[in-house]
Formats: sequence, structure tokens, C-alpha cells
Amino acid sequence: MRTFIVLFFSLLSALLIGQQINFNDYFTDKVLRFDFMLAGNSEKTAVYPVGMKEEPFFGGSKTQLRDPFGYGNFKYELYDAEKNIVIYSRGFCSLYQEWQTTAEAKRMERSFYEVATMPFPKGKSVFVLSIRQRNGTFSKLYETEIDPSDYFIRKEKPVNAAFTEIYTGGDPATSVDLAFIAEGYKAEEMAKFRNDVKKMADSLFTEPAFSKYRDKFNIWAVEAVSDDSGTDIPGEKSYVSTALNSSFYTFDIDRYLTTQDIKSVNDYAAVVPHDNIIVLINSSKYGGGGVYNYYSGTTVDHPLSPVVFVHEFGHGFAGLADEYYSSEVAYEEFYPLNVEPWEPNITTMVDFEAKWKKMIPKDIPTPTPPEDKFSNVTGLFEGGGYSAKGIYRPEMDCRMKSNSPKGYCSVCREATKEMIEFYIK
Repeated sequence: MRTFIVLFFSLLSALLIGQQINFNDYFTDKVLRFDFMLAGNSEKTAVYPVGMKEEPFFGGSKTQLRDPFGYGNFKYELYDAEKNIVIYSRGFCSLYQEWQTTAEAKRMERSFYEVATMPFPKGKSVFVLSIRQRNGTFSKLYETEIDPSDYFIRKEKPVNAAFTEIYTGGDPATSVDLAFIAEGYKAEEMAKFRNDVKKMADSLFTEPAFSKYRDKFNIWAVEAVSDDSGTDIPGEKSYVSTALNSSFYTFDIDRYLTTQDIKSVNDYAAVVPHDNIIVLINSSKYGGGGVYNYYSGTTVDHPLSPVVFVHEFGHGFAGLADEYYSSEVAYEEFYPLNVEPWEPNITTMVDFEAKWKKMIPKDIPTPTPPEDKFSNVTGLFEGGGYSAKGIYRPEMDCRMKSNSPKGYCSVCREATKEMIEFYIK
């Protein structure tokens, strides 16, 4: 009897997920933004709500409202309070979760500002935030009811920032909208910023995964004006005043360039419709960072900046994992070897069937030896996800592994294609 009940509810859940949500039945064209703090240490996480606000432009698909990928170390879901069905969901990652895997998180607690955005609901809804456990499953962290008529939902004007549409792809609902935000650009440097946005967008469109869909991208340049040029470099005791408070030496890694000022990042992004955020840092130093459905960032004037941007955008947009395993990182046991990673381009072999196994030609041995004759084939190469043993990648080299190859491997291209098509339907 118990087996029948479990099977019944599993089938019911599948049917509910498969139901098409009519956007106009549940949402307006605006955005509900939910700001909160994640706080804790390596062993625990707590959520502290900060507030909600209405923003003017929902840029996402109006048909793909529920996330089908299962990517991310966190997810948020919006339920219709009356029908108790999920009407919107998204997976995401955070610098907080990365920090949890560092040595510092074992000896102290910290908090990180976070933002969740969704189309503005017409009726009462329930917001649920969940975290992925080390065993790969999600558990609920926080839940609250949202009444769209609540007068504590702020309705303020967006920040006063100029913006330019660099490339036009059409209706935001059926296009990929990228908001490039200026960081470390003074007012007199905004012409340079717009040129830098075009340069980075053009580098993205040289990658086959994006070039095929070039006419489906809206590229926005948002002018966040800084008092100073550049970014902080704590290891060199160099500090400047910038709009987004970015800094090298994230987690004490010299090349890791990020900002923890997620509030300001999202304040500026809100002036345009956007599906994904890119922070462009006005510096010639090598570095960057990318976090899934959070933001991607890179400097603009290093010779390798366009290459680094494509790599970091792979993280931020498509949820691609790092495939390298020899470079210095701050993380300790980032991927448990007895759990299949959620990222599409690495595997621990726990559930390889769900990854790229079917893409490997029958005459290619698995694991695949790192020999020259296998340099341009899809296989199963050991080393990836910051570990030389126990984690495997699809090809000998890829943009997600190093700066040397021409672009993404076949598996990363396919994952990127699926993400683009998710946004443009």
C-alpha cells in the first residue's frame, strides 16, 4: 500500500510539473525582488530577510517559468498560495556557498547579501528558498508568504544610470538579455566602457555555442559611474572607490576578482530587462569570476580578457564547472566524490548516464587516456573540478579548463545551447 501511495504522489508531482503555467494568469510584466542575507559557517546556514521591492522590467521567458535543469547550490520557488503549485523557480549559486568550503569557514561565521528576482505575482504567493546538501539533495532553508498588495514592498525609481543597447535581438521575452555593468569607470570613461562591452560581446559571439543565436541576444551597457578607475588589489595594498566595490584576492586568491556588493549589482541591473548580469572591470590585470545565475565578471584590458570572459560567462550563464585541477584554489573538497555533481560538464561516475555518456563514440576507451590521438574527441578524461583524481571531464582541453583551446568542448557547447533555447522560447 505504501508503495502505491508513493508512486501515486510521484506521478501527481510529475503531472503538476508538466503543466504549462500561463504567465498572464499569475504575473505582471514587472519584477518582484526579494533581498536576504545568507549567514553561517562550514556546517550551518541561516536566512535573514532584508526586504522586497518592485522593479520595472521582467526580461525572462513567459513560457519557461519553472527551471528544468536542477542546476545550482540553491534554488528558490514561488508557489501560488491558493492552488499550492510552483509557478516560478530558479536555481543559483552564491559566493557564500563557495566560502563555506574554505578553511576560514571552519573557524568563523560570515554573512553575504543575496537577491532573488521573479516576475511580480498577481495573487498571494509563497516564497521557498532551499539549499543543496552535501549529498546532492535539496532541503528547505526558508519560507514566507508574499502578498503583492503589501505596502512594505518598496516601489522606488531605479538608480539613475544611463544605458545603451549595444546589440538588439528583439522582444526580451524571446531573447537572451545580458546586462553589462560598468565597474571602475569614471564618468569620462563611459565611451570606453561601451566599446569594451562590444568587444566582450563580440568575443562571446566567436564561440559557436553563441554565434548560432547571435540575433537572439539583447546586449545592454549600464553606466555605473565610479569615482576612481580600476578595482581594489588588497595584495598590493591598492584601493579605489568604485560603484560596485569589486576586489581581487577573493578568498585570498590573487586572480579571483569578484564583488560581494550584490545589492548594488542588482540595483544597476534593474534599469534594463535582463536574464544574466556581467560586471566589466576597468583594469589591465588578469582575473575574473563567474557564479551561476549570480553574475560573471572580468577585467577588460588584459590580452586574455576576452578569453577569460567566455570562461567566466560559462559559469554564470550555463552553470559550467571548472575543468582544471592544478591551479591554486581556496576550496577544500569542493565536490564529494560519492555524489554526482549537478554541473553538466564534470562527473564523479556516480550517475554518468545523466551526463555525456551517449556522446562518446563506441571506439573511444573510458576512462580515456590523455594521449594526442584523443585530443579532439569526446571521452572521459580524469581530472576536473579542482581534483586530479575521481572527477572526469569530457575532452582533453576546453575553455572551461584553460585559456589555450579555441572554445568550449562539445559537452559545454550542448549545455550552453540548451540554456539559450530555454530563454528564447
